[in-house]
Amino acid sequence: RLDHAVVTATVRIPIFDGWVAEVVVTESPRTAIDGATTWPLGVVPAQERPDRYRGYDPATVADLADIDHPILVKADGARMREFKAPSDREPQLPPTASTVVPIASAHVVGEPLTDDIVHRVDEVAAITGLDPGDVIHPQDVAAVLASDRGGLKDVPETARVVPVLNMVDDDRLAETAGEIARWLGEHPRVDRVVATALAADEPVVGFY
Repeated sequence: RLDHAVVTATVRIPIFDGWVAEVVVTESPRTAIDGATTWPLGVVPAQERPDRYRGYDPATVADLADIDHPILVKADGARMREFKAPSDREPQLPPTASTVVPIASAHVVGEPLTDDIVHRVDEVAAITGLDPGDVIHPQDVAAVLASDRGGLKDVPETARVVPVLNMVDDDRLAETAGEIARWLGEHPRVDRVVATALAADEPVVGFY
């Protein structure tokens, strides 16, 4: 558990007020953090629509690196899909990021590579060698998460990489997560893999 954590974003982020003690909308995040009395604290520059906030420029978040609080940054999005590869403009990582967490859902294994569950099908196909409509296998998920065109894109050289396999909701999916993790374990940049069920009361399922 992180004490006195700050939650922010460099991309659009859904309204997350229910996940933190307070959200401050401000162009001066440092001032909000320095004056905070309730935690965890959310800071964003603007509410863009009723259902989402806008994120800061990555340089603005990088300037907060000297603050003595854990800063959690949403730096990419998947349009509510369960798996993705980034576009040319993604992710929006602060250059000071110390830990980068690429995320995919274990649910995609065994499913076809289609727009229904995958954001940017063509990019995923280019990394994996799959054709649109092909069945996704554990090694395909691992390939994207560990690719310089996927989960490792623009990751600072000094940052830890901790892929998260989410939606591990039962024993079968735990086995699937373990298979993906075994493929990921062969990559030198991967520090460890975490299996989660983030909607559950106990969100961490296991470590690999």
